[in-house]
Amino acid sequence: MRLAIPAYVTAATLLVAALSPAAGQMASVDRLYESTLSPREVVDTLSHYGSLYPSAIVAHGRNPHILERDPRPFPAISFRSHDGDYDLNDYLSYNRVAGLLVLKDGRIAYEHYDLGIDQDTHWASFSMAKSFTSVLAGVAVKDGFIGSVDDPVVRYVPALKGSGYDKVSVRQVMQMASGLQLDETYADPRSDRRQLLARMRSGKPHAALDFIRTKPSAVAPGTRWQYNSGEGHVLAAVVENATGKPLWQYLRDRIWIPAGMASDATWWLDSLDGGAQGTAGLTATLQDYGRFGLFAASNGVIDGRKTLPDRWFAEAGAPHAIGGKTVDYGYMWWVPDQADPIQKGAYEARGMYGQYIYVNPAENVVIVALRAPSKGAVRPHDLDDDAFFAAVTRSLRRP
Repeated sequence: MRLAIPAYVTAATLLVAALSPAAGQMASVDRLYESTLSPREVVDTLSHYGSLYPSAIVAHGRNPHILERDPRPFPAISFRSHDGDYDLNDYLSYNRVAGLLVLKDGRIAYEHYDLGIDQDTHWASFSMAKSFTSVLAGVAVKDGFIGSVDDPVVRYVPALKGSGYDKVSVRQVMQMASGLQLDETYADPRSDRRQLLARMRSGKPHAALDFIRTKPSAVAPGTRWQYNSGEGHVLAAVVENATGKPLWQYLRDRIWIPAGMASDATWWLDSLDGGAQGTAGLTATLQDYGRFGLFAASNGVIDGRKTLPDRWFAEAGAPHAIGGKTVDYGYMWWVPDQADPIQKGAYEARGMYGQYIYVNPAENVVIVALRAPSKGAVRPHDLDDDAFFAAVTRSLRRP
């Protein structure tokens, strides 16, 4: 099982805040998944996400990485979506963007806040947290705690022996190719995803992992891609057991402080003596999400020191052939359409309700979009985020 939080962790390390009027018009997590929140409730909930469950505080250090600002005017943006032409203001309004940050060559080219949030607001990551978890797995490989991504999961999580994960590798978990059957339907309270959510908020240690181990294999590992939020919990358990540290603490010690994050983050815990929810529950500021994007764009180099294996993102941020099909998914990072030359080598973290960290190493561009649409899953009227990111990246190709 995942490690319990050590006894030396004090109350100052944990944020244990309940749903309360002080947090605004907070709404239940069930309604969040059912997409029945009002626009105001969406903003209130996403901007107070760290108070929904007991959360660990991922402390920042004393030497933040200052993001300098590019003094040049931000260029005009034009992109195609739904057979129409749109600009920057269209993207901000149509897609209900609460925060947008564009970094070019490590400097702020554009920064925007709306819907009542500001630079100190901690915003929900949703499944972007999976990308953080997969990067921590890469750090654990570099640190020697995980021998290889082809190691079996049960080497690090013996509690999964005898389950569908018996023959699944760490790599296959990161690729969402374990072969396990898990219904990811958000709105159906009977779905596996909602059952998993119920375990996540039960307050019982390892409840999510205990649920996952009951799910059967549908196909052989590595033969089919199926998005499965349970994989984030499994990978978190791998990292925590391999390193001997809670996931949030490993993030703090190996990335958050060394990379110069300027504010604390928070990360949901499965219980007061449990580990971080590796599939969701991280909150951070817009700029710190951008700093994490810069960390990824450098393949984990901090002050000249490598924290990730060589060419980690050449695999983690690239499409993969699974079951004879090319899947635009790496190691818990999504891959935008590579047919557009500007997108070559780009990858992105994505979260429900339209959260993005877009990383384009070849163009030295990182874009963070924090959105608050009324629905979490199906949004047919949204403008194409990837088309917008490509247009921004192209516009920043200055002489």
